[in-house]
Amino acid sequence: MKPTDLQPDEFAGFYANYINQVSGEYTLTEELEISVHRFIKFVQNIPMDKFDYRYAEGKWTIKDIILHLIDAERIFAYRALRFARNDKTELPGFEENDYVVEANASKRSIQDLLSELAVVRQATLSLFKSLSDKELMRKGIASKNTISVRALGFVIIGHQNHHQRVFEERYL
Repeated sequence: MKPTDLQPDEFAGFYANYINQVSGEYTLTEELEISVHRFIKFVQNIPMDKFDYRYAEGKWTIKDIILHLIDAERIFAYRALRFARNDKTELPGFEENDYVVEANASKRSIQDLLSELAVVRQATLSLFKSLSDKELMRKGIASKNTISVRALGFVIIGHQNHHQRVFEERYL
């Protein structure tokens, strides 16, 4: 299954920005695995003095963004699990800015953050590999929008790709 297989009713329009940043070269599970290694290698080549840099007042640092990616992936994977298990409960959104303030990414080493990202992705990958085609097609409501399990997987990848582009354009 590739991002081009998604139907318009599987995700809200604002997620298209993320989904469109996922290559159609690999399947969902292949890209979940490949993209995290690509991202970690990219981050490891960033000069050390850039990890706490803000390109403008009030903007997040690279460390903040990496921890944001970890938090968001956990939340998206949790939603995928709930919907895959046919849980019909509408799930609330989350305020990403509040999470960043509370996360204290500046107190963490970059290696610690990248290790945590790798562990979280391994858990996400295990989840998605365990799901049947039927479970991947299931939908639920989160943040007042319908989304399918498989769309959540592509959102995880595209969200990471989006932030990597932001690093390239605004931080380096």
